[in-house]
Amino acid sequence: MKIPAVLFLSVLCSVGCLAETRTLTLREALDLAMQQNPDLVISRLDQVKSRDQVGINKGPFSPSVYVGSGVAYTYGFPMSVDGNAPSIAQVKTQWSLYDKPQSYLVAQAAEMVRGAGFAVDQRQAEVVFRVASAFIDAANTARSLDAANQEEASLARAEQLMQTRVQEGQAVPLDRSKAGLAVRQAKNHIDGLSRDAAKSERALADILGLAPGDRVHPAEGPLPTFESTISEQDAIAAALSTSPEIKRLESDLQAKTLEIKSFKAYRQPKVDAIAQYSLFAHFNNFAQYFQHYQANNAEIGASISIPILASSASKAYISNSEADAAKIRAQLAQTRSRIQRDIEDSYDDLRVAESGRALALEDLNVTRESTGTDLARLGEGLVLPGQIEQDRAEEQEKWRAYYDAESAAQHARLNVLRVTGTLELALK
Repeated sequence: MKIPAVLFLSVLCSVGCLAETRTLTLREALDLAMQQNPDLVISRLDQVKSRDQVGINKGPFSPSVYVGSGVAYTYGFPMSVDGNAPSIAQVKTQWSLYDKPQSYLVAQAAEMVRGAGFAVDQRQAEVVFRVASAFIDAANTARSLDAANQEEASLARAEQLMQTRVQEGQAVPLDRSKAGLAVRQAKNHIDGLSRDAAKSERALADILGLAPGDRVHPAEGPLPTFESTISEQDAIAAALSTSPEIKRLESDLQAKTLEIKSFKAYRQPKVDAIAQYSLFAHFNNFAQYFQHYQANNAEIGASISIPILASSASKAYISNSEADAAKIRAQLAQTRSRIQRDIEDSYDDLRVAESGRALALEDLNVTRESTGTDLARLGEGLVLPGQIEQDRAEEQEKWRAYYDAESAAQHARLNVLRVTGTLELALK
């Protein structure tokens, strides 16, 4: 029992040692996600399968050549083998010249390729949004953690100064207890932010398709402004006309319409081209039962079949496909309504977030001005050094509040770009 435990711990240790923390810019993160995001890779593989389906559906219209043998010993009349006279060698080929149901299936497969392209575009837009959103969260958490560390350092210095005042009899022990509590609360906040930073960096690495345990730390530097340059009404009109989701549903509806036409075309005639070659042998007694014998024999022609009575299954197929088409039409109407509602909601959220950001910045500026005033009064002996440290701690707290408000505004801008379909263009 000890050996498996040791091996298990060794594996865990090796996995932990292999974990890597990368420092990436937003552009580098996006480029990496376009290459190896799991959801995007799966969507592209579905697109490849759709292309292959076109070739599969075109198969009946291409000649298929079969080479084989129907050699057999016969006693008496040369009876057929699998519907053909016994032969030393056979070559057969057959392909469709006219098959309307299959032609519609080929067109349906081609339309599904087009729809798969829209699905890839939709998935790519989702991945870009997820990467940018996770990057904003990770960057904001890193800034907040830095501000929290500075706040804790200021509170620790304030505690030391308060300890000195208590020892000198200039303050009561309760003031020292309050200062110590503030330091411990700041450390607890740092622990929470450290946990959030690790979670956000692991989440970003997961979106980029990195190995389990890897983390992505945002590189220092300004982020894009994510500003939208179009009005709300123009955004609604543009999104309804260019949305990959709507285009994909429209393509699905067109593909389903072609499928219905294929089922309805089952009553039309089908024409196949047929060609065949057979090499006969004397030992099969052909010369004894037929007036003329020749070894080499060939046949070329056409096979025509006209359905007279179709089974009830064809009606069921048509009804089933028409129900699917009606479902897609309902989804189209629902999607258009949702896109318009999402755009209206996102612009409302943006206005609230921008207002909150402006208030947080104003609050920060007031606090910084207050700190500057206390610093000037410190030189005049009107303010104690401990008060300055508390002012600095409060200023870092206001910085964290501003970072949160700035992050909320960035998310709101990002969401506007997402729902209007202009996010990828804004990030180029």
